[in-house]
Amino acid sequence: MDWNRDQIKQRLAVVCGGVAFFCALQNLPAVMGALRWALGVLSPFLMGGAIAFILNVPMRAVESLLPRGKRWKPLRRPLALVLTLAAVTGVVTLAALVIGPGVGDAVRSVTGQLPAALQRVQEQLAALESWLPQLETLAADIQFDWKALSEKAVSLARDWGGGLVSSGGVLIGGVVSGVSTFVIGLIFSFYILLQKERLARQGRQVLYALLPESWAGKALEVLRLSGRTFSSFLSGQCVEAVILGTLFVAAMTIFRMPYALLVGVLIALTALIPVVGAFIGCVVGALLIAVTNPWQALGFVALFLVLQQIEGNLIYPHVVGGSVGLPSIWVLAAVTLGGKLMGIAGMLFFIPLCSVLYALFRDFVRQRLKARRIPPKKWRDP
Repeated sequence: MDWNRDQIKQRLAVVCGGVAFFCALQNLPAVMGALRWALGVLSPFLMGGAIAFILNVPMRAVESLLPRGKRWKPLRRPLALVLTLAAVTGVVTLAALVIGPGVGDAVRSVTGQLPAALQRVQEQLAALESWLPQLETLAADIQFDWKALSEKAVSLARDWGGGLVSSGGVLIGGVVSGVSTFVIGLIFSFYILLQKERLARQGRQVLYALLPESWAGKALEVLRLSGRTFSSFLSGQCVEAVILGTLFVAAMTIFRMPYALLVGVLIALTALIPVVGAFIGCVVGALLIAVTNPWQALGFVALFLVLQQIEGNLIYPHVVGGSVGLPSIWVLAAVTLGGKLMGIAGMLFFIPLCSVLYALFRDFVRQRLKARRIPPKKWRDP
């Protein structure tokens, strides 16, 4: 059988790829170490890309509202970026202004109730006076080696102090590194947002220069689908969080529960974590309300369960699942799988990722059915 040059190149590429994959498996620790090193070096730029992608969603909406024309053309992009940063900063500041005083009121409430709590403790201790003779007899029968205990305590304190000093240095270094990475990533994201069309054009040039034309077109199609899906997911997740927080504020106000605005903002913020985030807000809200009235805390938990059912069965699948084109059952599966593999970041990442894979696989199945000429009556619902 005669092979042309392209066929020989394809087979050589397959063989070389197989050999490289085998060598990577044989030296997996070294490969993983190299990947971790590369991710550490590229982390500011990866963070900058992620920040740019998130900010680009509201920035496009802001830019579409700005005036058009030759005079505004050089100013529209920088002005849209400044307005977007101002809006994000305003939302964060507003949340802090709501949460800060609410937490302060809760702390003052706890402090005000401490005397009564201490009085109850004293009453309970006084009720134990009848048991004191038995306790004294039991204590007399217990023997302690105080010298050995003191030596052990000194040894533990020495080890703990040394560990605290070393971990403190590591902690300070980690904080400085994290802050510097965030600052560099933030600045890098500004460059991306201000020149996104130029960077996109250069990326398309690279793809068409390195890949066959059909492959480059398919890669661009997948990238466009991924961009639309991830943007829709971010928008849907924010809308869902606002709806859920508003529901809690309204319901808690109707039932005259304390800290309605604070708990609503907390639940809206934690609801940005898919499916399970609102439960974190529920725990914090129940603790805050329990300080004032434990019975109202139980009522709040019951209210949360009702609203969570409404949110989980009606709001979330239609708002978020509909925005990414993913059926409700696969939204739950994506959240579960992402949480198991990557924690909270996996929950946020796997819903749009599964939506992209779902759309690609759906198109593949439709093309296969069409190519095999399977009539729709055989696979449609009866």
